[in-house]
Amino acid sequence: MTDATLERLLAGNTRHADSLPEGYFDAVAGGQHPAAVSVCCSDSRVPQEGMWDVDRPGWLFTPSTIGNQAWDVYEGERVVDGSVLYPLVYTGTDVVAVVGHTGCGAVAAALAAARGDGDYPPGVAKWVELLVPVVEEGLERADPEDPAGLVNQLVEHNVDRQVAFLLERPEVPDDVAVYGFVYDFQGVYGDTPGRAYLVNAGGETDPAALSDRVPGEFAGHVRRLL
Repeated sequence: MTDATLERLLAGNTRHADSLPEGYFDAVAGGQHPAAVSVCCSDSRVPQEGMWDVDRPGWLFTPSTIGNQAWDVYEGERVVDGSVLYPLVYTGTDVVAVVGHTGCGAVAAALAAARGDGDYPPGVAKWVELLVPVVEEGLERADPEDPAGLVNQLVEHNVDRQVAFLLERPEVPDDVAVYGFVYDFQGVYGDTPGRAYLVNAGGETDPAALSDRVPGEFAGHVRRLL
């Protein structure tokens, strides 16, 4: 099984390398200045570059964490995760997209942990435990009768919380714009699988105000559950 997967990886990379046009890396070979950093959940169903239709290197910085968490813990304090902060400080990137997704297993695990269930290895438990206070806070906002489901409402709340954290942290430059999205592949927000819905822009969560921030052609990308 492992050897077959290794073969598939190598075959895929061969196709990738063979498909690149001449000079594909020329513009970024000496350095990178990505326009945005997309903080996404490390879920195999959520394609970081694919969701934004990015087909060239150097435009998007793509850290992924369990539960699209923009923070980490250093000496007992929550700090901005280094993979998120690096492009904001060192490559001139001035836009952050925090991207949650429908049916997030990390949020579901944190909900279970908040209820006293679940047993995870240390490397996973750390990230689940960091989400537990977020989930507990989100339960105060969520409607258990909403057909969207409790986990999906908590996903949106987590995006809001991650955006707020980035906006309040002193190490994030003041001119950085922070947006929150939920990537929907389950038809929770609408009927277009793979659409990223804008749920937060710099702390603004009112749908009408969010709609005013986007061109009319993208009005269908704005929706909230909470």
